[in-house]
Amino acid sequence: MSCRVEFFSKPDLSILRNLSPAIDRFLNQTGTMSTHFKRLFALLACLQFVSAIAPPLAAADRPNILWILSEDNSIHYMRLYGDPLGAMPNVEKLAAGGLTFNHAFSNAPVCSVARTTLMTGILAPRVGFQYHRKSELANLPPGAKMFPAYLREAGYYATNNSKKDYNVVEGTVWDESSPQASWRKRPDKSQPFFHMQTTGVSHESSLHFSTEQMKQPTVTKPEDVKLPPYFPDTPTFRYTQARYNDRMREVDVQVGKILDQLKEDGLAEDTIVFYFGDHGGVLPRSKGYVYESGLHVPLVIHVPEKWQKLIDRKPGTRPDGFVSFIDFGPTVLNLAGVDVPSTMDGKPFLGEGVSVKEVESRDTTFGYADRFDEKYDLVRSLRKGRFKYIRNYQAFYPDGLQNNYRYRMLAYAEWRELYRQGKLNDVQKQFFQARPVEQLFDIEKDPHEVRNLSADADHQETLKELRAELQARVKGLPDLSFYPEPDMVKRALNDGAAFGQAHKKQIGRLVDIADLSLLPFSEAEPKLKTALKSKDPWERYWALISCSCFGEKANSLEFDTLRHLDESNLLVRVRAAELHGILGVLNPDSTIADALSKSESPVETLLILNTVVFLQDRDEGRKVKLDLKQIRSQGGEVARRLEYLGLKPPTSGKGGVKRGTAKKKS
Repeated sequence: MSCRVEFFSKPDLSILRNLSPAIDRFLNQTGTMSTHFKRLFALLACLQFVSAIAPPLAAADRPNILWILSEDNSIHYMRLYGDPLGAMPNVEKLAAGGLTFNHAFSNAPVCSVARTTLMTGILAPRVGFQYHRKSELANLPPGAKMFPAYLREAGYYATNNSKKDYNVVEGTVWDESSPQASWRKRPDKSQPFFHMQTTGVSHESSLHFSTEQMKQPTVTKPEDVKLPPYFPDTPTFRYTQARYNDRMREVDVQVGKILDQLKEDGLAEDTIVFYFGDHGGVLPRSKGYVYESGLHVPLVIHVPEKWQKLIDRKPGTRPDGFVSFIDFGPTVLNLAGVDVPSTMDGKPFLGEGVSVKEVESRDTTFGYADRFDEKYDLVRSLRKGRFKYIRNYQAFYPDGLQNNYRYRMLAYAEWRELYRQGKLNDVQKQFFQARPVEQLFDIEKDPHEVRNLSADADHQETLKELRAELQARVKGLPDLSFYPEPDMVKRALNDGAAFGQAHKKQIGRLVDIADLSLLPFSEAEPKLKTALKSKDPWERYWALISCSCFGEKANSLEFDTLRHLDESNLLVRVRAAELHGILGVLNPDSTIADALSKSESPVETLLILNTVVFLQDRDEGRKVKLDLKQIRSQGGEVARRLEYLGLKPPTSGKGGVKRGTAKKKS
């Protein structure tokens, strides 16, 4: 039988004083009630009182739980997961007496979305917090809370040191969240605690070094690193990867210091310790992308002997079952003996009532990537066992589309310059070219995801299976990203989950129109013509995006799309201009400039500027004529785009880079 408990800070004797008159009144008003029933009622009332004044359960009755997170690292830089240069002795010692999960995944490859998913146990596109960084905070579904709030209600002392980066309204979550937060500050040392500690030494910014700084030697020898096949083999890339291996060594030092504090306090044998990365990264083509390098994170969990009964696994083992960030919160609640709320999408993988066999049978993880700072995209992924399916809903945008912060890294800038100079092989070029609308990879044979099997005759059954499963997922959520972000922000964020359910049929139709790009063009063409005539502006919007995915094959629809250049809906109009820019038949500049002059929303303006940057960088030397004075909305992330386009001077600390200078080493 499951025993779920609540903790109370101190007995409240007023309960008894209030309870006795209530019992008397009830018994006096129930003259026809049997004596046995009256006695039973009185007994139950007394039991309620006894439970209320019972002393609080101490840490000995429930495990302390400690989370140690390192920023921006996937499994690919750790000896524990196969990199011989990634020695992390403290983490490895933790693993020797605990569990090393072979298949742990963030659902999103960037901080704010990943961390909000982690803290809520909710898939971001269902509620509306999938954009990094948020333009506005989303509300959680009614009654939903971040999981530490439930721990606090159950008597835990909950602290965070100290990164948050949430995309939703937080509510009351922590007893303390600050650089000084610690379990050591709990007023009652017998109180169980949950503590979350983030080390930032491996953050992306640690690789924002200059050519002058490259003269500083690294502990890891650059000549010893093994580069992925999609990277050019240059001194810059070798130094960057070696430097990152060094950062992981420093992460291990930080982990060791935190574990030493536990030992000093005599708490090591009472505390379950999680170590994991907050998402993948951080070399190019990792953070921000749904490849394994962006989602596949290390996860080591040490369970002391005292709490081995909660895991039913031998220390030192490596579970193969798939777990993802939506499952981490439910797992902590389950380990603490707290019920997992129905508002969460995840489920526990450790603790009472969890079957090892069931966890080992889990073989699927779902990923999402939308806007990252000023760079828009819409990608969903589904990994099932050894195969990974990626759906690029705006496949004409290359992975390497400008993001100012990314291109502060010398490796990013050099990679693009080598592409422009024609010095890359076919695998290395992929990052800067239009993508297939769908991709299928065999992760066991192709761990770096460079050989797309979607057109391979031997893998068509797998392709169809994963395609159908992903389609069902985005419709089932339903996925709010099928409304453009400015529309979603305007209409959905008060209660995104309820809004999605109320508009589930419409979202399903939008998904179907988006998926016309998966068909041969001859089959898709008549359906696209119908969608282009729809009364629903978002159906027209997605029909135009699907046309752009077909590229030059959609030339026959040029006449059908001309009318949309004059639409009242600015985003539909810009998608039509984007299509004509891809086809190269009409100059879209005046349409785009007019839309920017009329847009009153910075989020809408940002989305329009994504098209501007895409068209300019697609044809080097091209320049969309824009007048800064005519751009009405310049708030939020818009400044980053204006900096890159040379319309505004770079802002300190924002990663601003003017177009044409990002490729130069600084």
